Amino acid sequence: MSVRPLRATRILSLALNLPGPAALMRLRAMGARCTKLEPPAPTGRSGDPMQSYNPNAYETLHAGVKVIRADLKTETGQGTLHRALAHTDILLTSFRPSALKKLGLGWRALHAAYPALAMVCIVGASGERAEEPGHDLTYLAEAGLVGDLHLPPTLYADMGGALMASEAVLQARLEQLRTGRGVRLEVALADAAHYLALPRTWGLTTPDGAVGGAHAGYRVYACKDGRVAIAALEPHFAKALMQLVGAGGTAADMFSPLAHHAVAQFVAGKTRRALDALAQRHDIPLLTMR
Repeated sequence: MSVRPLRATRILSLALNLPGPAALMRLRAMGARCTKLEPPAPTGRSGDPMQSYNPNAYETLHAGVKVIRADLKTETGQGTLHRALAHTDILLTSFRPSALKKLGLGWRALHAAYPALAMVCIVGASGERAEEPGHDLTYLAEAGLVGDLHLPPTLYADMGGALMASEAVLQARLEQLRTGRGVRLEVALADAAHYLALPRTWGLTTPDGAVGGAHAGYRVYACKDGRVAIAALEPHFAKALMQLVGAGGTAADMFSPLAHHAVAQFVAGKTRRALDALAQRHDIPLLTMR
Protein backbone atom coordinates (compact mmCIF):
# COMPACT_ATOMS: atom_id res chain seq x y z
CA MET A 1 0.00 0.00 0.00
CA SER A 2 1.28 3.46 -0.90
CA VAL A 3 0.87 6.08 1.83
CA ARG A 4 0.93 9.68 0.62
CA PRO A 5 0.62 11.87 3.73
CA LEU A 6 1.36 15.08 1.82
CA ARG A 7 -1.27 14.57 -0.85
CA ALA A 8 -2.25 17.98 -2.28
CA THR A 9 0.17 19.85 0.01
CA ARG A 10 1.65 22.69 -2.03
CA ILE A 11 5.40 23.10 -1.69
CA LEU A 12 7.50 25.81 -3.29
CA SER A 13 11.26 25.29 -3.27
CA LEU A 14 13.98 27.85 -3.86
CA ALA A 15 16.69 25.35 -2.89
CA LEU A 16 19.42 24.54 -5.43
CA ASN A 17 22.17 21.91 -5.79
CA LEU A 18 21.48 18.63 -3.96
CA PRO A 19 19.91 18.73 -0.45
CA GLY A 20 16.84 20.77 -1.39
CA PRO A 21 16.03 18.95 -4.63
CA ALA A 22 16.66 15.58 -2.94
CA ALA A 23 14.20 16.55 -0.21
CA LEU A 24 11.72 17.72 -2.85
CA MET A 25 12.04 14.36 -4.62
CA ARG A 26 10.99 12.58 -1.41
CA LEU A 27 8.18 15.06 -0.75
CA ARG A 28 6.88 14.49 -4.26
CA ALA A 29 6.83 10.76 -3.54
CA MET A 30 4.74 11.49 -0.44
CA GLY A 31 2.10 13.15 -2.58
CA ALA A 32 3.09 16.82 -2.38
CA ARG A 33 2.47 19.18 -5.31
CA CYS A 34 6.00 20.47 -5.82
CA THR A 35 7.06 23.63 -7.61
CA LYS A 36 10.64 24.85 -7.83
CA LEU A 37 11.63 28.41 -8.63
CA GLU A 38 15.12 28.64 -10.13
CA PRO A 39 17.18 31.61 -11.25
CA PRO A 40 17.47 31.95 -15.02
CA ALA A 41 20.73 30.91 -16.66
CA PRO A 42 22.40 32.85 -19.52
CA THR A 43 22.11 29.78 -21.74
CA GLY A 44 18.37 29.61 -21.21
CA ARG A 45 18.72 26.32 -19.34
CA SER A 46 18.43 25.78 -15.61
CA GLY A 47 20.00 28.17 -13.16
CA ASP A 48 20.59 25.24 -10.80
CA PRO A 49 24.29 24.26 -10.89
CA MET A 50 23.31 20.58 -10.60
CA GLN A 51 22.24 20.57 -14.23
CA SER A 52 25.81 21.47 -15.18
CA TYR A 53 27.41 19.02 -12.73
CA ASN A 54 25.21 16.08 -13.68
CA PRO A 55 22.21 16.50 -16.02
CA ASN A 56 20.99 12.96 -15.32
CA ALA A 57 20.89 13.62 -11.58
CA TYR A 58 19.06 16.89 -12.20
CA GLU A 59 16.41 15.15 -14.29
CA THR A 60 15.89 12.44 -11.67
CA LEU A 61 15.63 14.94 -8.84
CA HIS A 62 13.06 17.04 -10.67
CA ALA A 63 10.81 14.35 -12.11
CA GLY A 64 7.22 15.44 -11.49
CA VAL A 65 8.30 18.86 -10.22
CA LYS A 66 6.99 21.99 -11.91
CA VAL A 67 9.98 24.27 -12.58
CA ILE A 68 9.58 28.00 -13.07
CA ARG A 69 12.36 30.53 -13.51
CA ALA A 70 12.65 34.06 -12.21
CA ASP A 71 15.35 36.47 -11.09
CA LEU A 72 14.39 37.28 -7.52
CA LYS A 73 16.61 40.36 -7.56
CA THR A 74 14.20 42.02 -9.98
CA GLU A 75 10.71 43.43 -9.52
CA THR A 76 9.36 41.02 -12.12
CA GLY A 77 10.97 38.07 -10.36
CA GLN A 78 9.58 39.16 -7.00
CA GLY A 79 6.14 39.34 -8.56
CA THR A 80 6.50 35.77 -9.83
CA LEU A 81 7.64 34.63 -6.39
CA HIS A 82 4.79 36.23 -4.48
CA ARG A 83 2.16 35.00 -6.91
CA ALA A 84 3.49 31.50 -6.20
CA LEU A 85 3.66 32.09 -2.43
CA ALA A 86 -0.02 33.04 -2.39
CA HIS A 87 -0.78 29.43 -3.34
CA THR A 88 1.90 27.70 -1.24
CA ASP A 89 1.65 25.76 2.01
CA ILE A 90 5.37 25.26 2.70
CA LEU A 91 8.40 27.15 1.40
CA LEU A 92 11.72 25.28 1.20
CA THR A 93 14.95 27.28 0.98
CA SER A 94 18.71 26.72 1.13
CA PHE A 95 20.01 30.31 1.25
CA ARG A 96 21.99 31.85 4.07
CA PRO A 97 19.81 33.95 6.40
CA SER A 98 21.35 37.20 5.14
CA ALA A 99 20.52 36.30 1.53
CA LEU A 100 16.92 35.54 2.47
CA LYS A 101 16.59 38.94 4.11
CA LYS A 102 17.96 40.69 1.02
CA LEU A 103 15.29 38.94 -1.03
CA GLY A 104 12.56 40.02 1.40
CA LEU A 105 12.19 36.47 2.70
CA GLY A 106 13.20 36.90 6.32
CA TRP A 107 10.80 34.97 8.53
CA ARG A 108 9.30 38.01 10.26
CA ALA A 109 8.35 39.69 6.97
CA LEU A 110 7.22 36.44 5.37
CA HIS A 111 5.07 35.42 8.33
CA ALA A 112 3.44 38.83 8.44
CA ALA A 113 2.53 38.61 4.75
CA TYR A 114 1.50 34.93 4.78
CA PRO A 115 0.53 33.87 8.34
CA ALA A 116 -0.45 30.33 7.31
CA LEU A 117 2.74 29.69 5.32
CA ALA A 118 5.33 27.35 6.86
CA MET A 119 9.02 27.57 6.04
CA VAL A 120 11.79 24.97 6.15
CA CYS A 121 15.29 26.43 5.83
CA ILE A 122 18.26 24.24 4.90
CA VAL A 123 21.49 25.83 6.14
CA GLY A 124 25.08 24.69 6.37
CA ALA A 125 25.42 24.94 10.14
CA SER A 126 22.87 25.92 12.74
CA GLY A 127 22.42 29.09 14.76
CA GLU A 128 25.14 31.71 14.59
CA ARG A 129 27.15 29.53 12.19
CA ALA A 130 24.47 29.66 9.48
CA GLU A 131 26.42 32.34 7.59
CA GLU A 132 29.63 30.29 7.44
CA PRO A 133 30.63 28.84 4.05
CA GLY A 134 30.79 25.08 3.91
CA HIS A 135 29.87 22.00 1.95
CA ASP A 136 29.21 18.29 2.41
CA LEU A 137 32.93 17.50 2.66
CA THR A 138 33.67 20.08 5.35
CA TYR A 139 30.71 18.98 7.47
CA LEU A 140 31.75 15.33 7.20
CA ALA A 141 35.33 16.25 8.13
CA GLU A 142 34.07 18.18 11.16
CA ALA A 143 32.05 15.14 12.25
CA GLY A 144 35.11 12.87 11.98
CA LEU A 145 33.87 11.00 8.90
CA VAL A 146 36.83 11.76 6.62
CA GLY A 147 39.64 9.46 7.65
CA ASP A 148 42.26 9.75 4.92
CA LEU A 149 42.99 11.56 1.65
CA HIS A 150 40.15 9.80 -0.19
CA LEU A 151 36.79 11.47 -0.64
CA PRO A 152 33.79 9.76 1.01
CA PRO A 153 31.93 7.47 -1.41
CA THR A 154 28.75 9.54 -1.34
CA LEU A 155 27.44 12.91 -0.13
CA TYR A 156 26.31 11.82 3.32
CA ALA A 157 25.63 15.25 4.82
CA ASP A 158 23.67 16.44 1.79
CA MET A 159 21.52 13.32 1.59
CA GLY A 160 21.12 13.09 5.37
CA GLY A 161 20.14 16.75 5.36
CA ALA A 162 17.59 16.04 2.62
CA LEU A 163 16.01 13.35 4.80
CA MET A 164 15.91 15.73 7.76
CA ALA A 165 14.38 18.44 5.57
CA SER A 166 11.61 16.14 4.38
CA GLU A 167 11.00 15.18 8.02
CA ALA A 168 10.85 18.89 8.94
CA VAL A 169 8.27 19.49 6.21
CA LEU A 170 6.08 16.78 7.72
CA GLN A 171 6.48 18.35 11.17
CA ALA A 172 5.68 21.82 9.82
CA ARG A 173 2.62 20.54 7.98
CA LEU A 174 1.24 18.82 11.08
CA GLU A 175 1.67 22.00 13.12
CA GLN A 176 0.15 24.05 10.32
CA LEU A 177 -2.93 21.84 10.18
CA ARG A 178 -3.23 21.87 13.98
CA THR A 179 -2.99 25.64 14.48
CA GLY A 180 -3.76 27.16 11.10
CA ARG A 181 -0.51 29.12 11.29
CA GLY A 182 2.90 28.62 9.76
CA VAL A 183 6.14 27.81 11.58
CA ARG A 184 9.78 28.14 10.62
CA LEU A 185 12.05 25.11 11.00
CA GLU A 186 15.78 24.97 10.31
CA VAL A 187 17.78 21.96 9.09
CA ALA A 188 21.58 22.11 9.23
CA LEU A 189 23.78 19.89 7.07
CA ALA A 190 26.41 19.93 9.82
CA ASP A 191 23.84 18.51 12.23
CA ALA A 192 22.99 15.80 9.70
CA ALA A 193 26.68 14.86 9.49
CA HIS A 194 27.00 14.69 13.27
CA TYR A 195 23.85 12.57 13.48
CA LEU A 196 25.25 10.12 10.93
CA ALA A 197 28.51 10.07 12.91
CA LEU A 198 26.86 8.98 16.18
CA PRO A 199 27.73 5.25 15.74
CA ARG A 200 31.39 6.27 15.44
CA THR A 201 31.09 8.60 18.43
CA TRP A 202 29.73 5.68 20.45
CA GLY A 203 32.66 3.50 19.36
CA LEU A 204 30.61 1.11 17.25
CA THR A 205 32.49 1.81 14.01
CA THR A 206 35.95 2.62 15.33
CA PRO A 207 38.60 -0.04 14.49
CA ASP A 208 38.09 -1.70 17.88
CA GLY A 209 34.30 -1.63 17.56
CA ALA A 210 32.01 -4.55 16.74
CA VAL A 211 31.05 -3.08 13.36
CA GLY A 212 34.32 -1.29 12.75
CA GLY A 213 36.42 -4.36 11.94
CA ALA A 214 37.14 -5.94 15.32
CA HIS A 215 34.48 -8.65 14.91
CA ALA A 216 35.59 -11.39 12.49
CA GLY A 217 32.03 -11.84 11.25
CA TYR A 218 31.58 -8.21 10.25
CA ARG A 219 34.26 -7.36 7.72
CA VAL A 220 35.18 -7.20 4.06
CA TYR A 221 37.50 -10.01 2.95
CA ALA A 222 39.28 -10.85 -0.28
CA CYS A 223 37.99 -13.93 -2.07
CA LYS A 224 39.32 -15.78 -5.11
CA ASP A 225 37.80 -13.46 -7.71
CA GLY A 226 36.77 -10.36 -5.78
CA ARG A 227 35.62 -9.37 -2.33
CA VAL A 228 32.93 -10.41 0.10
CA ALA A 229 31.16 -8.30 2.70
CA ILE A 230 30.22 -10.53 5.62
CA ALA A 231 27.74 -9.29 8.24
CA ALA A 232 27.42 -12.30 10.55
CA LEU A 233 27.22 -10.17 13.68
CA GLU A 234 24.43 -11.77 15.71
CA PRO A 235 25.48 -14.89 17.68
CA HIS A 236 23.49 -17.35 15.53
CA PHE A 237 24.94 -15.91 12.33
CA ALA A 238 28.45 -15.88 13.82
CA LYS A 239 28.08 -19.49 14.94
CA ALA A 240 26.97 -20.57 11.46
CA LEU A 241 29.92 -18.72 9.90
CA MET A 242 32.47 -20.27 12.23
CA GLN A 243 31.06 -23.74 11.68
CA LEU A 244 31.28 -23.17 7.93
CA VAL A 245 34.95 -22.12 8.07
CA GLY A 246 35.79 -25.01 10.40
CA ALA A 247 36.40 -23.05 13.59
CA GLY A 248 34.58 -23.02 16.90
CA GLY A 249 34.44 -20.83 19.95
CA THR A 250 32.12 -18.43 21.72
CA ALA A 251 30.81 -15.02 20.71
CA ALA A 252 33.78 -13.41 22.48
CA ASP A 253 36.16 -15.42 20.29
CA MET A 254 34.91 -13.55 17.22
CA PHE A 255 37.18 -10.70 18.28
CA SER A 256 40.30 -12.89 18.32
CA PRO A 257 43.03 -12.93 15.66
CA LEU A 258 42.42 -16.66 15.20
CA ALA A 259 38.81 -16.05 14.15
CA HIS A 260 39.86 -13.35 11.70
CA HIS A 261 42.52 -15.65 10.23
CA ALA A 262 40.11 -18.58 9.91
CA VAL A 263 37.51 -16.56 8.00
CA ALA A 264 40.11 -14.86 5.81
CA GLN A 265 41.76 -18.14 4.87
CA PHE A 266 38.45 -19.82 4.10
CA VAL A 267 37.03 -17.14 1.80
CA ALA A 268 40.37 -16.51 0.07
CA GLY A 269 40.09 -19.87 -1.64
CA LYS A 270 36.45 -19.50 -2.71
CA THR A 271 34.90 -17.85 -5.74
CA ARG A 272 32.05 -15.37 -5.45
CA ARG A 273 29.65 -17.94 -6.88
CA ALA A 274 30.68 -20.55 -4.33
CA LEU A 275 30.34 -18.07 -1.47
CA ASP A 276 26.89 -16.98 -2.64
CA ALA A 277 25.77 -20.61 -2.69
CA LEU A 278 27.22 -21.31 0.76
CA ALA A 279 25.60 -18.21 2.22
CA GLN A 280 22.19 -19.29 0.94
CA ARG A 281 22.63 -22.84 2.16
CA HIS A 282 23.83 -21.87 5.65
CA ASP A 283 21.74 -18.70 6.10
CA ILE A 284 24.69 -16.32 6.46
CA PRO A 285 24.35 -12.62 5.54
CA LEU A 286 27.02 -11.78 3.00
CA LEU A 287 27.34 -10.03 -0.33
CA THR A 288 30.03 -10.76 -2.89
CA MET A 289 31.54 -7.97 -4.96
CA ARG A 290 33.81 -7.80 -7.98
